[in-house]
Parts: sequence; structure tokens; C-alpha cells
Amino acid sequence: MEHTGIYNQHLLSFLYSKKAFVCLEAAVHIKLSSGLQRGKSDQIDAVRIAQYAYKNSMELRLWQPKRQVIQQLKHLSGLRNRVINARKQLTVALNETSGFDKNAARECKKLCKASLKAMDEDIKRIELKMDRVIASDLELKRLFSIVTSVEGIGKVTATEMIITTNEFKDITDPAKFACYSGVAPFEYSSGSSIKGKPRVSHKANKHMKSLLHMAALVAINYNADMKAYYQRKVDQKKNKMLVINAVRNKLIWRVFACVRNDCPYQKNYQIALA
Repeated sequence: MEHTGIYNQHLLSFLYSKKAFVCLEAAVHIKLSSGLQRGKSDQIDAVRIAQYAYKNSMELRLWQPKRQVIQQLKHLSGLRNRVINARKQLTVALNETSGFDKNAARECKKLCKASLKAMDEDIKRIELKMDRVIASDLELKRLFSIVTSVEGIGKVTATEMIITTNEFKDITDPAKFACYSGVAPFEYSSGSSIKGKPRVSHKANKHMKSLLHMAALVAINYNADMKAYYQRKVDQKKNKMLVINAVRNKLIWRVFACVRNDCPYQKNYQIALA
């Protein structure tokens, strides 16, 4: 089945209740694997999905529903992002107006004051509800505590990592999560003539990437090890964005190591000798 977000949830629930075997694949994955395409219709798409399933039958994974608490947390996180984006759109427009007509901008801000205050209160209520959902589930609470123990990883980033990895069940490899988040560099070369610099791919979860970027900046400012690493690389004339991307990767590997070992992050961790 092609992944269409919330639109296929009813069918997925029904098929799962009937114990049917379902494989859920991203639409872009099916499209890019189908080669050169011309034309599009529901009938053609159905054939292409069937051909994809036949060719990749040995690699497909059966779909399993996420726990209800994770689905609830995902909806709350999405709602929070939408309210924040709406507030940002309104605030940016008001600030831009002040650069051209201060009197008009002052009047607009006065008119929108109640709306901005209401959105701030909505964001606080949503975050409070998310905290309650996490605290109400022992497994979720344990994972959240482990992930946030890594310096630089805050509540929002930790929540999004838990949601996108399905409690670190769907994605267990930090390298795969780095690829999913758009922070893993890939080589671009061909023979002896084309030797491009390694670059990250744009086929990624951009929201997760932005959260990891902010986490990396926090780690560079407040974590002694990351700060020393960043400064050392910058002194070696390395590109600053390249170094920040390396810090993002380090944070991912630390989080996955802590989850794998089922223990919070320890600064001075020592391997116990047998």
C-alpha cells in the first residue's frame, strides 16, 4: 500500500483487524524505483504499486500499528507545529510592516495582540498535554528520560525522535536515522573526472533536521566536549556548517547508544572489564 498519511488509516485498521498482511511504502520510494514514467492515473498507479511489490517482495516489511500513546503524541506534536507556524506567519508579517509604516504596524499589533496571546496559551496547553501523555506511560517515560539525558537534546527533539523511530523500533541503526534526518553525507564521484565533495541529501525529514540543528548549537554552547570538538575543527579551517553537521551525527549516535544500552548518558563512561 502507498502511504497517504491519515487518508489510509481506516483501511489499515480494518485490514489489521482481519489479520491481513499489509506492507506500507512511501510514495516517493515507489515512484523513484519505477524508472522513467509517463502519464498517471489510478489504474496506472495500482499497476506500478503491484509491480513494485512483486519486484521487492523479499525486502518488504509487514506493517505494524504504533501504540495508541505514540499516535496520540504524534497528533499533539503535529498540532503544536501548526500553531507555532501560524504564529510565526503572523509575527513575521507584523514585523515586516514596522520597517515601512510604524504607525500601521503599531495598530496591527494592537489588533492582533489577543490572537498572539491566545496562540501562546494554546502552545503551552498542548505542551502540558504532551508532558502528561509521556508521564502516563512507563515505557515512554523511560525512553524520554534516556534521550533527554544527552546534553543538547531537549524535550521537543526527544519527543520527535521517539515518534519518528516508533520508540526506536522501526529505526534501530543510528546511521539510518542520520540518513532519514538528512545529516548523513554521501559521496558524489564517478571515475577519475567527477569528484564532488560529500553532501547531505535533500530527501529527508526537514523538521527533524532543523531540531537536530538547534540541538547541535545548544551542545556546542553548553557541552564541554562538543564545544572543544567544534573549536578544534574550526581552528583547523574546517567549514563551520560541516562541523555542526558532524555534531548532529554525534548526538544521534549518543542517543541511540544510550537507548541500546538502556541507560542515561554518562560523561565519564568507563567500560567495565570482565
